[in-house]
Amino acid sequence: MALLLKTSSDRGPWWRAEFEKALPDLEFRQFPAVGDPKDIEFALVWQPGPGFLRTLPRLKAIFSLGAGVDHIFADPQLPANVPIVRLVDEQLTRQMTEYAVLHALRFHRQAARYEAQQRAKAWRELPQKMTNERRVGVMGVGEIGGSVARALKSLGFDVAGWARGPRALGGIPVFAGAGRLYEFLGRSDIAVCVLPLTPETENILDARAFAAMPRDGFVINIGRGKQLVETDLLAALDSGQLAGAALDVFRNEPLPAASALWTHPKVVVTPHIAAITDPRSALAQVVANIKRMRRGEPPLNVVDLERGY
Repeated sequence: MALLLKTSSDRGPWWRAEFEKALPDLEFRQFPAVGDPKDIEFALVWQPGPGFLRTLPRLKAIFSLGAGVDHIFADPQLPANVPIVRLVDEQLTRQMTEYAVLHALRFHRQAARYEAQQRAKAWRELPQKMTNERRVGVMGVGEIGGSVARALKSLGFDVAGWARGPRALGGIPVFAGAGRLYEFLGRSDIAVCVLPLTPETENILDARAFAAMPRDGFVINIGRGKQLVETDLLAALDSGQLAGAALDVFRNEPLPAASALWTHPKVVVTPHIAAITDPRSALAQVVANIKRMRRGEPPLNVVDLERGY
């Protein structure tokens, strides 16, 4: 029996080397070298494409190569009764947290304004808020969002979270439910989106959301591109309602060259690199789940099909 890797990444040889060390008795194959589809027990995928997974008749589990699973649910022909397993990896969580903290601090400490002054050779001190005067809101307080919220709180920021339902977050207040979203945004000088993509979260960062935020607010999106309405963001930036945005995910990736986001002076664009899956850390969970299934135990971190994450 075999595991199949299907991804557009060029890290196949790295994954192969790590798998052969960890599970030498499991054959590793990489798409398009599928071989006999009946041999494939496990699929490790990123954007597998519509209909492909149904061609593997003995598939026992689908492992996501990233924390999100919307790229798998984009397939309308998913095989029934095959568990979908999301990646919960300490290194991914750490990287996402680093990215959020980096850009929250850049905004808080007015890095863009000082960089502009440097280009103008202007020596001028700007008024500076204290961290406890800066309110940060984290949208989505699961494994990654909880880590982001705790890291920002440790720096002294006034942090709150927003979640679909009630959550405990170690002394950090959590606004629960759609009915409290705009109240939450109204106290968020910096809004950090770490939400999974579901029908409920698509387009959640729109004109109404930006208008609810305090003037001169800042948005960091490390969730999914479809959660943010890009034209609404540009309008909010141009009107002065928002002071800036750091975006790592987009509706169309790679971001088209014609997008105004590339050159907007208030926008930081990065190419979906807030967290990069590293086989050296991510492999452990996949291997552990394969061993569990071989013992007849269910895998850990299985996606709730109704919730979509």
